[in-house]
Amino acid sequence: MMRDLFFTMIVPFTICAVAVYGVARRVDVYDALVQGAGKGLETLVRIVPPLVGLLTAVYMLRASGALDLAARCLAPLMERVGLPPELLPLMLVRPISGSAALGVGAELIANYGPDSTLGRTAAVMLGATETTFYTIAVYFGAVGVTRTRYAVPAALCADLTGFLAAAWAVRLCFGVE
Repeated sequence: MMRDLFFTMIVPFTICAVAVYGVARRVDVYDALVQGAGKGLETLVRIVPPLVGLLTAVYMLRASGALDLAARCLAPLMERVGLPPELLPLMLVRPISGSAALGVGAELIANYGPDSTLGRTAAVMLGATETTFYTIAVYFGAVGVTRTRYAVPAALCADLTGFLAAAWAVRLCFGVE
């Protein structure tokens, strides 16, 4: 009971504490709030166009069947590396869209089961990797960076490492079925 009350009151208490602290420091709290909200809206306006473009591209790739075609073409390479080819759609979508990756992951888990090697590997891959292009679009777009230089290749290498490490960790911890 007391714990629930604490978690219910933490946000209002924090807001009140910040306001009281600001008043004690002789800050115009309302003006600071309005200025912060304005800067937040400016950031939102800079971020939205890259996000719209990115999400449109993801939906077009999925609807056109290009992701399925890429998955079929790369399946022999996956088997050679020791990854189940069924995970390839997840690996292709994850750097682009988190929601699409969750959909693919949920589909894999529904088809193969949550305790299967595929289900476990999909879950670990979702937790071990990042939505690279979304993150770059948001953070670089927020500060106005147009040339990402080495950020994209480095992030994609990190994603690949996360995919391989996820498969390795599941095999190490749970064995192969």
